Amino acid sequence: MPGHIRVGIGGWTYEPWRGLFYPEGLPHKRELEHASRRLTSIEINGTYYSTFKPDSWRKWRDETPDGFVFAVKASRYCTNRKVLADAGESISKFLNQGLSELGPKLGPINWQFMGTKKFDAEDFEAFLELLPPEVDGVPLRHALEVRHDSFRDLVFCDLARRYGVAVVYGKGEGFPEIDEDTGGFTYARIMTAQAELDAGYTEQELDGWASRAKAWAGGGDVFLYFISGAKERNPAAARAVIERL
Repeated sequence: MPGHIRVGIGGWTYEPWRGLFYPEGLPHKRELEHASRRLTSIEINGTYYSTFKPDSWRKWRDETPDGFVFAVKASRYCTNRKVLADAGESISKFLNQGLSELGPKLGPINWQFMGTKKFDAEDFEAFLELLPPEVDGVPLRHALEVRHDSFRDLVFCDLARRYGVAVVYGKGEGFPEIDEDTGGFTYARIMTAQAELDAGYTEQELDGWASRAKAWAGGGDVFLYFISGAKERNPAAARAVIERL
């Protein structure tokens, strides 16, 4: 049976979305409620920079409908370091801030690495050994977003596969664009929207992303996010792909 396909954006607070995605006059406190009923997933980006209290996680859970799923970007303090084996304390702090309050709405965690971070097998295996399978009884799915061409290496993909973590497919300038099933699910971030197009992409491109998502679903759940680029167009792009699916 094919996996579930969830399509969304990064974050839910962005002023240029007013009048394009959010109705004029919608209270800011209702933005997540609005977005989560028009999309099927959102990647929480603020967690890359800050920690949040359990009350915030419970609030996000309660404002979204059943079946909605959040992806969560891991703290930069976990990944932006020379020696990844030293990340244990930061990983624990990040995972135990309240993520488990999301319950079944907790999707994959995106461990994003800087573009200057190069592949070193020993270094990355030490990091993967620190990633737990669950937190407070809630299962965790891990994805690695790498940005350096040195990761275009079968050794890296084999390592990710051995530990059961996904490799993020990043479509954008300078990304290695690794499309390998290593974790039993697909995590894709599409970053090539064009401001002059209403939905950021041509009809053919949107058809293509919908078709690709269906193909990916043959290997498990799919989490597809329209991120960055002409950011004001991303909600429309996500909506267009959801309609095609």
